[in-house]
Amino acid sequence: MNEHRPIGPRVDGPDALRPDRHILIGRTVRLETLRPAEHGALIWPHIKDHPHVWDYLYETPPHTIAEFVETLELAIAKPDWFGYAICLPDNKVLGYAFYLNCVSSMRTIEVGNINYSPSMQRRTAATEAMYLMMDEAFRLGYRRYEWKCNALNAPSRRAAQRLGFSWEGIFRQHLIVKGHNRDTAWFALTDKEWPAIRRAFNTWLAEENFDTDGRQRQSLSDLTAPHRVAGDPDQAERAI
Repeated sequence: MNEHRPIGPRVDGPDALRPDRHILIGRTVRLETLRPAEHGALIWPHIKDHPHVWDYLYETPPHTIAEFVETLELAIAKPDWFGYAICLPDNKVLGYAFYLNCVSSMRTIEVGNINYSPSMQRRTAATEAMYLMMDEAFRLGYRRYEWKCNALNAPSRRAAQRLGFSWEGIFRQHLIVKGHNRDTAWFALTDKEWPAIRRAFNTWLAEENFDTDGRQRQSLSDLTAPHRVAGDPDQAERAI
């Protein structure tokens, strides 16, 4: 007797497209293809005295602008990485972020190597930058958008859930980074979940969601929570 075992639904359609060099423009921020010499010189003054921003990155803190530019050059040279400089309307450049592990045939892509200077953190622009990269990834045809971080990096894990990523678990002893063990926490967002998460972002980013002092009226966490995969939204935090 022949038995037909389940193998999952069929997936048709073309490979996802690779990220290209066009500028991503939002209300409070724009993302330009990372050019190490040009953007590195603009980012360096905001980041050079803050070695803690490198704690969970693969690289050690650079000591000079030349070392910083070299760090960026090595990152953009990786074949499956694509970097953006994060620019404010006044042309300050306060950080950068990358697409990583772009696998066009599987339509999977990751966001990572995010390095925000302290003056970039907790700004609306910091969140909108993540939204622009999400929106672009799904426009390019990716089915799965991943967020991975050191399992001990509690702020990153909270940020992932706030942005609408669903908790998927921990890969134990996944990497050795700068001589230390790294257990990796995994989060992801799929193309089926993106339309609802996108609406949540648009509600949050709307000018009317902020008062005259720039304080939000509705939190993004509250808006994305109903659309994350069912489960305990605090599970990831308690697992630390």
